[in-house]
Amino acid sequence: MKELKDLKLKDKTSLKGLSLENLNKELKDSESKFFILRMKLATDELKQTHLIKFIRRYIARIKCIILEKTV
Repeated sequence: MKELKDLKLKDKTSLKGLSLENLNKELKDSESKFFILRMKLATDELKQTHLIKFIRRYIARIKCIILEKTV
């Protein structure tokens, strides 16, 4: 994961079009990417620390959309 485009994040409109099942799958995938980035940061392998901010906000966005769909 060298760049932001390597994270393969979806935009808000495409996330809203997904079903709850697909959103939960996307959430799991994003959380695993976030874990990998955190481990790389801890071992000083991550040079682009801004990726952590993007993936953290992406996870929050997914959780908000899941909450909207369940209510």
